Amino acid sequence: MNIKSLFTFMIVILFLIVSCSDKTSTGPVTVINSTGNGNDTTDNPNISRGWTIPETEVFDGGPGIDGIPALTNPHMIDAQGSAYYIDREDLVIGIQIGNDARAYPHAILDWHEIINDTFAGTAVAITYCPLTGSGIGLNRMLDGQLTTFGVSGLLYNSNLIPYDRMTRSYWSQMMTKGIKGIYADKPFELVPVVETTIETWVEMYPDTKVNSTNTGYSRDYNFYPYGSYRTNDRLIFPVNNNDARLTKKERVHGVAVDNRSIVFQIHEFPEEITTVNHELSGVPIITAGSGLKNFAVSYNRTLVTGEVLTFSPVQDKLPVIMIDDTTGSQWDVFGRCVKGVYRDAQLELLKSYIAYWFAWAAFYPNPEIYSGF
Repeated sequence: MNIKSLFTFMIVILFLIVSCSDKTSTGPVTVINSTGNGNDTTDNPNISRGWTIPETEVFDGGPGIDGIPALTNPHMIDAQGSAYYIDREDLVIGIQIGNDARAYPHAILDWHEIINDTFAGTAVAITYCPLTGSGIGLNRMLDGQLTTFGVSGLLYNSNLIPYDRMTRSYWSQMMTKGIKGIYADKPFELVPVVETTIETWVEMYPDTKVNSTNTGYSRDYNFYPYGSYRTNDRLIFPVNNNDARLTKKERVHGVAVDNRSIVFQIHEFPEEITTVNHELSGVPIITAGSGLKNFAVSYNRTLVTGEVLTFSPVQDKLPVIMIDDTTGSQWDVFGRCVKGVYRDAQLELLKSYIAYWFAWAAFYPNPEIYSGF
């Protein structure tokens, strides 16, 4: 190990130690060794349902359960107030429901990974794994009951394993389903989110609120805790299916349907907003994105009426990004029709999100790499 690698490793270890030291965990106690084998000491019987993934591939990330503290009901500020700790090109996970738009910066999520929030009548968990670069929104209602999600401290394919505090079930973020406990194999109910820069997000939603650094925890949110991890080609934990077609940390927007998937390289999108009408496993899909605006989203092109739409891009009208070719109705970045014949129609959200290439290829082997730009 050279000096630079050693330095990066030490930063990661320091981060894990600091994460464990701030507050006492309120979650269940779990003892799992570095190979993922171990015994749950919680008295909740639901957890007795075994892993649906190979247990030997579950790794202990170091901090332990709740050692990386998830946030609940975070303090929000105006976008202008966030300028002191994030730059305009910094990435955020954005969500918009009703008239309420909120942004959760990577700078906060790098340290907390899960943010439980409630707004516009919807209880959501914003989840982000800094090791796999994947951000996904989840509905916190499970079978009609409200829960919060915490960080288990465990990893599969280097990816975050959240747990829900109601049943102590474990979930795979990138698989978007339960992997141990009463909810094993149950899919998450996904909530649409958009990963983009704070600059683009504020252009879309000028009245947005932004998660502030007033979290109740002592963290330097101007400091990225994993050293050069985002820019080097090294991994901290082992993963399946090493696919060398792209560099490991390439940011890709992936779409998975059944046993097939396709990825779009974010930096390959043209600067202007671009739409791609395509199919995957027989499902008509619209993927839209922009290299300049740094975002990509995908939805099912089939309406609930069964009609399949074809879309063209729209420029300079964010958050509107496309129109359907049949009626010229306008659709926004969340797949909602905001003007025209189909007003208030909602395109179906697919299993699609941005992640590092190595992680997408580990969970969805041999994906097609889109090359049509």
